Amino acid sequence: MWAVTILAVIALLVVDFLITRRPHEVSMREALGWSAFYIALPLAFGGWIWAAFGSSTGVQYLTGYLVEKSLSVDNLFVFMLLLSAFAVPPAFQQRVLLLGIVGALVLRGVFIALGAAVLANLSWAFLLFGGILLATAVKILLDQVRGNGHDVDVSQMRSVRLIRRFMPITDDYRGPRLSVRENGRRMLTPLAVVVVAVFATDIVFAVDSVPAVYGITSDPYLVFATNAFALLGLRALYFVLQGALSKLVHLGYGLATILAFIGVKLVLHWAHGVWPGVPEIPTLASLGVIVGVLAVVTMTSLWATRNADEDSGDADGSAHAVEHRPQDGAEAEGGRSDEARADETQDAPARDRR
Repeated sequence: MWAVTILAVIALLVVDFLITRRPHEVSMREALGWSAFYIALPLAFGGWIWAAFGSSTGVQYLTGYLVEKSLSVDNLFVFMLLLSAFAVPPAFQQRVLLLGIVGALVLRGVFIALGAAVLANLSWAFLLFGGILLATAVKILLDQVRGNGHDVDVSQMRSVRLIRRFMPITDDYRGPRLSVRENGRRMLTPLAVVVVAVFATDIVFAVDSVPAVYGITSDPYLVFATNAFALLGLRALYFVLQGALSKLVHLGYGLATILAFIGVKLVLHWAHGVWPGVPEIPTLASLGVIVGVLAVVTMTSLWATRNADEDSGDADGSAHAVEHRPQDGAEAEGGRSDEARADETQDAPARDRR
């Protein structure tokens, strides 16, 4: 099962790379077609899991997939902001997303292996994972209340600053190339910088994503399968939901509720192992709660934005691209002097010239 699934994932990624080999702007028809395929495929696989291994395993898979898919939609907010902040041309956006998905799959594989090892050797690991999810839920809720749930400060991203310090960057995009040779030296393109930024955010996403699905099932294979299927359809889903993301203004509340619920579920599972009288939350009940929460926040979001301009491309308070400018030429961590900013402007990618 592991070998077949990994080979299937690699084959699908190869097909995606062949599709994006020639840069082009993704049409809605193309995005809808691939989105339908990447939704039908995991659902069909879930049907086979249900038939082959029973309803309990089938419900665990479907619940885990739904959790991962809902979290991946939240990830799209940040991807949208990064592509906007770096002014990535529409023809190259799907290549950036695809490279980001490959990086996310690798990171999830590492985190899943580590999670399985921790759960197998530490009895209090469920308590640890539950605490991580509860802390993440509180952070998401506070960010949503303050209106900065998806702030992205490109200028302060450590990965971007590190690249700028050690590698020269071309002034503009050079097609789908990540690096070029000019005047006898190797230079990165802005496309490489935004790909690294996406990789960096993938690490943050994996920290709460993997514990969340381990709260549904302790089977590492199901954890990997749900993560892989949720991520594979992310590229096409981005172009389908690009205009609708700004309407999901209450998604943060829903995700905070779901992560808090799964966190409590993990804590109760740990407590049940110590004190058998402590009740556990069945997986089927978890599925009902997750579906209900997503349905409620979707309806309330659509109601809250019913009078909003349909053509608006902003995220209307759900997402913000931020570039802070330090005062008084501060050179401390997180700040830059006027001279440093002038040097950086010469290397700045097209995002600064939107």
